[in-house]
Amino acid sequence: MNALVPLLYLVASVLFIVGLKVMSLPRTAVRGNLLGALGMLLAILTTILDRGVTGYLFIAIGLIAGTVIGTLMAKNVAMTAMPQMVGMLNGLGGGASVLVAFSDLLNTSDHHLDTLIAVGLSGLIGAVTFWGSLVAYAKLEEWPQFKKPYSLPNQQLINAGLVGLNCLFIAILAFSHNSTIQIACYLGIAISGSFLGVFLVNPIGGADMPVVISLMNSYSGIAGAATGFVIDNNALIIAGALVGASGIILTQIMCKAMNRSLSNVLFGVMAGGGSAANVDEIYANVRSTSPDDIAMILDGAQRVVFVPGYGMAVAQAQHAVRELSKVLEARGAVVEYAIHPVAGRMPGHMNVLLAEADVSYDKLKEMDEINPTLDSVDVAIVIGANDVVNPSARTDPKSPIAGMPIIDVDKCRTVIVIKRSLSPGFAGIPNPLFAMPNTLMYYADGQQAVLDIVKAVKAL
Repeated sequence: MNALVPLLYLVASVLFIVGLKVMSLPRTAVRGNLLGALGMLLAILTTILDRGVTGYLFIAIGLIAGTVIGTLMAKNVAMTAMPQMVGMLNGLGGGASVLVAFSDLLNTSDHHLDTLIAVGLSGLIGAVTFWGSLVAYAKLEEWPQFKKPYSLPNQQLINAGLVGLNCLFIAILAFSHNSTIQIACYLGIAISGSFLGVFLVNPIGGADMPVVISLMNSYSGIAGAATGFVIDNNALIIAGALVGASGIILTQIMCKAMNRSLSNVLFGVMAGGGSAANVDEIYANVRSTSPDDIAMILDGAQRVVFVPGYGMAVAQAQHAVRELSKVLEARGAVVEYAIHPVAGRMPGHMNVLLAEADVSYDKLKEMDEINPTLDSVDVAIVIGANDVVNPSARTDPKSPIAGMPIIDVDKCRTVIVIKRSLSPGFAGIPNPLFAMPNTLMYYADGQQAVLDIVKAVKAL
């Protein structure tokens, strides 16, 4: 059986690679996910059948407990809480790397230099991932203690000092031949890495959490790859490298979408300055509307664009939006959906919701594709989006989202914004779009609002 282990790990790795490739296309994403899951199942079974593995009772307990917990989480978590779940899973992956590397350090006495370096890196990156992901989870849950960005005085110097301290610990760990010193250094790495994870994420504003989640996903993969070197597991090395590389690529895409620097993300300095604008002044000329008025506006529209956001996810309004789009298309209108890369609270959040409502993929338009044509749109219906359509990103250099590319709905002929109130988005700033001359506000629950509009349009 041992002769087959490397071959089976290779097959599992190929399934990971093919699954990741297939997942890049919306129409085949489910198949790609299944291929990746099959690869992971094969890797787990291969590891269990390896002659070097003992303690099957504890393995069975872990498998059963993990299966039950994972199934319950997947079935019960709301779509709006999916970013938090992803963040938590990233953190658990990092925590697992810390424990596996520590276990190997305790139970193996003949480590080589490269293995000891991998042990230190696994502990450091895993600890940063675990605690950084927990802070990101708390921010997404909007816990009061973590909701606002917070940093210590000279935060960057503190972070640099922690990085230097960890490098020292790793060097001592790698070159020391005393097991007590090695264990002490590893515990120092785990503790200081934990503080570093908290300090890196805590100063970052809530609007940037999608980027943080993506980055933590990459970190968990890198930690996993380092752990693969520790325990000499090729499948773990390859899987970790795939997650790490894809996470970095996604983070770069997200940074571009938000006009952020990757170096700023890495060192936790993404929070921008505050805007001096007065909320009462900005919203002085806000105009509200009703379903009947919206129906009259839509009656003559030739091109309508929906701009979904986190509020649509909260209201579970995607099916109502799909119903309205069918009514409008039946009346001769061209309907499209403008998707911002960071709409919602994780990459692809809106794409998943709209796919769930059976919206055709070719109607989903990325920001760069649709922005140049928005001045020819008759009606833009913004449902639950806020920061990603905030023109302050273009006009206010003091804004926390200054320079972030947005969907330029303010250039459309008419803008209908569906929100419960004038409350700010995750960035915590007002949106001048709501008070523009071409904007009408409809205050209501997203799902009920769209259903009322559907009823009014059908009544014309």
